[in-house]
Amino acid sequence: MSAAAPGTSKAAHSDVAPKKKKGPGALATAYLVIYNVVMTAGWLVIAVGLVRAYLARGSYHGLYYSIEKPLKNWYSFIPIYVRLLSRVSGIVPSSVVLTGFQVMSRVFLTWAVTHSVREVQSEDSVLLFVTAWTVTEIIRYSFYTFSLLNHLPYLIKWARYTFFIVLYPMGVTGELLTIYAALPYVQKTGLYSVTLPNKYNFSFDYYTFLILIMISYIPLFPQLYFHMIRQRKKVLGHVEDYSKVE
Repeated sequence: MSAAAPGTSKAAHSDVAPKKKKGPGALATAYLVIYNVVMTAGWLVIAVGLVRAYLARGSYHGLYYSIEKPLKNWYSFIPIYVRLLSRVSGIVPSSVVLTGFQVMSRVFLTWAVTHSVREVQSEDSVLLFVTAWTVTEIIRYSFYTFSLLNHLPYLIKWARYTFFIVLYPMGVTGELLTIYAALPYVQKTGLYSVTLPNKYNFSFDYYTFLILIMISYIPLFPQLYFHMIRQRKKVLGHVEDYSKVE
């Protein structure tokens, strides 16, 4: 048997075209399109509710009450778990850790803080994070929908990778201020806290837990924020460079 000529093996490998990453199948694409359209519509309902309440009252104070039910009933149950499941299953390529942090922090803020401590519901900080969430999600799900349909307007792509620069810090500021506003009421009432002695020999201080949650934003938020900064440079960078040449 004759030996292969030098470089033949390398040439053979170089002739093989690199495999392209396969996107979701037709069924998965249909599911994702429907899901993202429904989610966009849901957040538009919340946005319209905020605008209508503001026009009716002439003030932004207490607007949370006008969208409390749709926010809790719509966002906090099936949609978020479907979104997280899509990441875990691989249907949508995304960081499970970052998605999980974002999803669970919103569930926590909605139910364990804002719903549980009614005294904070009139705080301006609540409107701050609700507004940031609403605008962010309308842009996000519109982006996903048009991307799946292969008809993505540049304006939506630009908004997806630009508005977060303001909206993410705005949302986090509202979330942290809301948790901070809840601390005195939690400490006074002992909400969700478990003291000793008890038959389980277990104690839990919800007040301390909230403080730890606030501290956790220090390492986690920059990861999410700078991930989006890197994505922005990757997606919009070549377009901006081209416009400078022009």
